[in-house]
Amino acid sequence: MLRNALAMLVLSVTAVPLLAQVHYHPDGRPWSQKAGNGPDREVPGWYYNLGVTGLRVELVETAKTHLVVRHVFAGSPAAKRIQIGDHIVGAYGKSFQEPHQNGYGMKVFGPHGPILDFANALEKALSKSGKGRLPLKIERGSQELKVELKLGTKHGSYSKTFPANCKKTDRILTGLLEYLIEQQRADGSWGSPPHNLFAPLALLASGSSKYNKAIEKCARYHARTTKAKDHGSLINWRYMAAGIFLSEYYLATKEKWVLAELEEIKEFLLHSQYTDISQLNPKSRESHPGSVPKKDGEAHGGWGHNPGFEGYGPIAMITGQGALTLAMIKHCGIDVDQDLHKAAYDFLARATGRNGYTWYEDDVAGHNNYADMGRTGAAGLANMMSPYREAIYKKRAQNHAHCIGEHPDSFPDTHGSPTMGMVFTALAANANAKDFRSLMAQNRWWFTLSQCNDGTFYYQPNRDNAGYGGDSRLSASAVTALIYSIPKQSLHLTGKPFRK
Repeated sequence: MLRNALAMLVLSVTAVPLLAQVHYHPDGRPWSQKAGNGPDREVPGWYYNLGVTGLRVELVETAKTHLVVRHVFAGSPAAKRIQIGDHIVGAYGKSFQEPHQNGYGMKVFGPHGPILDFANALEKALSKSGKGRLPLKIERGSQELKVELKLGTKHGSYSKTFPANCKKTDRILTGLLEYLIEQQRADGSWGSPPHNLFAPLALLASGSSKYNKAIEKCARYHARTTKAKDHGSLINWRYMAAGIFLSEYYLATKEKWVLAELEEIKEFLLHSQYTDISQLNPKSRESHPGSVPKKDGEAHGGWGHNPGFEGYGPIAMITGQGALTLAMIKHCGIDVDQDLHKAAYDFLARATGRNGYTWYEDDVAGHNNYADMGRTGAAGLANMMSPYREAIYKKRAQNHAHCIGEHPDSFPDTHGSPTMGMVFTALAANANAKDFRSLMAQNRWWFTLSQCNDGTFYYQPNRDNAGYGGDSRLSASAVTALIYSIPKQSLHLTGKPFRK
């Protein structure tokens, strides 16, 4: 079956004793991909952003301790100081020593190598003691040069407890919320289901009344574009995003009109949920014969991209969001079929190993294995938000959080849409303060390097590219804004207690 083939792929990859930041390929990916619009349309490929310096670099096979400059933004601190083709080989008088490696899996997750070395140097430069100056070692052809970038002192450095009790986080969050307002479309949306969930949630989490108009505009958009019966493509993602946001919006505002919309979304999701083999699309036997259930019970209770069972069928990432959506709807006071809801939770339980890691479908990848954490995050958040009294849900939520906290290195390397996986991972880790702290501390480098000189955040190269192309800034900016809002606990998704 497909799940077995994927498991073998993961095991074969994770057997390689390497460390890596990105999985690059012989055909030029990810470096060959380009952004279609926005400030990155001038960049010739999908390269690493080096924080507020204005630099974009590539990791190359022939220079594994170097960062090869591929683009320099005009007007940035690096402009007229660093040239395209330069090799950044060190900082603060020391050469980078640890080589980057290429690959994907348990042994290759993490930023070790010149990427991490540069991030640490940049953090030092932005600190009070660094005075906003970053001294670099450069190779330009046969020349060895020392170049100092003047970054200024306005950015500052993160606190040890970031994003909590952190002035830099607060400054960044303020700017990102204004950026999200600027990016909202006339119809109230931001262009895709993840954006239409994370952007308004970040605005709602702020608690500021100046964003109320934009938040309601998005709520009305979700209301207009959802109904009890729908036959769109890749549709479950959209309905779950709408249900999660509208539930949080209702709990914050008590706007009664929202309840009717949530009833429609609930009806659609219960219709869309796979619960019987009669829902099987016959074409799946031809396109994905190995994934077709052989008996009742397989894939039961889950959701795939579309209603029922098509292609490879229900998957844990969408099922986690489905279970979460129904949980939030029930918290709004709407009755949900408990048997069907618990069937979704059972799907997630079957997909989760004893270590708390959630696999692709409703089967475990192994009880000691892990990879990208988006599915684990979605399952963990669904359990954390469970409206049922049984202790098993909180226990599962803690198990998912512990898995994330013990293996925080895969955070920005999520399958499908990496930035979407990052949000669910962070929200689920928040079930346990220690695990959330572990996740954020380990991935401080990502936030340091993803911030651009204009204050937006950038979608760094990754295993996958869903969402990259037309969007290189909005996704990462919305995700960062919501993650930075977690310590406020101003949403139920971020820890605000439900009223009894």
